[in-house]
Amino acid sequence: MSNILIIKHGSLGDIAQACGAIQDISENHPEDQIYILTTKPYFELFKKNPYVHNVILDKRLSRFNLIYLYLLMRTLKKQNIKKVYDLQNSSRTKFYKNILFLKANFNTWSSSETTLPSNISKDKFDKNPVLDRFNHQLKTSGIKTEHTMKPNFSWAITNIDNIKQEFKLDKYIVLFPFCSAHLTHKKWPYYNELIELIKNKYGDQIKVVVAPGPSEIDDAKNINAVSILDNGKALDISQLASLIKESSFVIANDTGPAHMTAHLGVKGLTLFGKHTTAFKVSIERENFKAIQVDDLGKLSAGKVLGKILI
Repeated sequence: MSNILIIKHGSLGDIAQACGAIQDISENHPEDQIYILTTKPYFELFKKNPYVHNVILDKRLSRFNLIYLYLLMRTLKKQNIKKVYDLQNSSRTKFYKNILFLKANFNTWSSSETTLPSNISKDKFDKNPVLDRFNHQLKTSGIKTEHTMKPNFSWAITNIDNIKQEFKLDKYIVLFPFCSAHLTHKKWPYYNELIELIKNKYGDQIKVVVAPGPSEIDDAKNINAVSILDNGKALDISQLASLIKESSFVIANDTGPAHMTAHLGVKGLTLFGKHTTAFKVSIERENFKAIQVDDLGKLSAGKVLGKILI
């Protein structure tokens, strides 16, 4: 038996996307212990993942914090890791490689760089869809990939019957009208107009709700929908996954909850401006689709309503 390390720091959408790759790595190492190195927001979440045996916290402090770096490297070396699958593929994780396995190839350290095709530059390779890149990386590293291209985030769900009872949730649509403060270009501005159209079309047959994050609770007061909270606090990731999983439809900006929805197999729609493409981020699935426009400000609520399939 060997110890295998997977590195996946986040964001939330990245975590959902990596589920299939993590499952494939685990199933290809049935006799080994699977460790995952992740950040605080996902530390408890990964403890629920049936394909992970141990979770190691990376606080991602400055690389010049030599004491922290020494302690983290010592923790990793104590595990006697035989192989690393770097699913983060960042400058930080490349830095870790240079400390732990300086001259390693893909047999010891699997990353997009160590498995890069010989006929393509990394910049060009990184323009491929996210899941395609994972699939190439793992196949080159000797992994049989059955789940990488079709991640399943359902392992993250939990029981939310108490929340559904409190808010009288039966048939409902979840909207995610928020985005990070520095990513306002991803924000579609017509959610309230859409809510009015939904209410006019469906009446009392369906409830419209939002599930704000910790920093979005005040902003949610400006949206004419029911805010789903747990004792006044934002839902945790597992509760949010369950709210999405049991919904009739989801409409979201290009944010983490959109990727969760895609990989929970739920019907939904995400709204893309020109910042990137749905193809590149591998978000479209059988039930989850995207509207791609050059200017989100010109995407009408009526057009979005027409894409709702309940």
